[in-house]
Amino acid sequence: MTTLARPNTSPALPLAATPRTILIVDDDLHLTDVIRLYLERKGYRVVTAADGEEGLACFNAGQPNLILLDVMLPKLNGYEVCRRLRDVSNVPIIFLSARGQDTDRVTGLRLGADDYVSKPFSLRELEARIESVLRRAQSGPAPTGLMYRDPYLVIDAWGWRVTCEGHVIDLTAVERHLLLDLVMGRGQTRSVDHLLSTVWANNEDRQMEYVKLYIRRLRQKIEPNPDEPRYILTQRGRGYRFAGFEMAAASSNGLQTEV
Repeated sequence: MTTLARPNTSPALPLAATPRTILIVDDDLHLTDVIRLYLERKGYRVVTAADGEEGLACFNAGQPNLILLDVMLPKLNGYEVCRRLRDVSNVPIIFLSARGQDTDRVTGLRLGADDYVSKPFSLRELEARIESVLRRAQSGPAPTGLMYRDPYLVIDAWGWRVTCEGHVIDLTAVERHLLLDLVMGRGQTRSVDHLLSTVWANNEDRQMEYVKLYIRRLRQKIEPNPDEPRYILTQRGRGYRFAGFEMAAASSNGLQTEV
């Protein structure tokens, strides 16, 4: 059994300072070679693995900037690999799978993947998805200091740290951008269309389910009681808003706590 190591927490280098490394974990060797050659021509460093256990070992050895992860893998399937990676790292993960059904997408996103690309796909589409996810992972909010603070939750925009009761909360790139947008519009209701456009760049296959899943994941990470949220509220038929402790008279304003 592969034991995963937590990645080095030293500051990341700028994107242009060093080739970004992509780990491809897929047992379709022909497809892997095609993707590898294409991405290497685009300036990436590419590492490959043909099964789930080898993929975890490659992650430990090199801790890549992004992982392309097949679902149907020998030894450990992609969902299990993703689950183990999310226990120790927020490395961006894009699932690659011939299983393009909504239930498969939902499973992947719930496990913490940043994107899900259905096979077959064009290499240009895959490159665009990779760049989009890497931009989200690299970027953060403008350094304006504390965005929000109360006795329980602190959101520090300068170092982009979120703490709950003093404990640092690990957020993926998508979770960071979603929370940032909600906090920047504190007290305003953000529509699903707005969040899809802002957080996911409004790719054609994005669905409302993406927003619902990530709202649920954020609540699981930052809410004292995710079933009765005090920070991220749902306004039925309109969207979501960051409210802090503004729970008074929520029911009279038509606010709902379910996703």
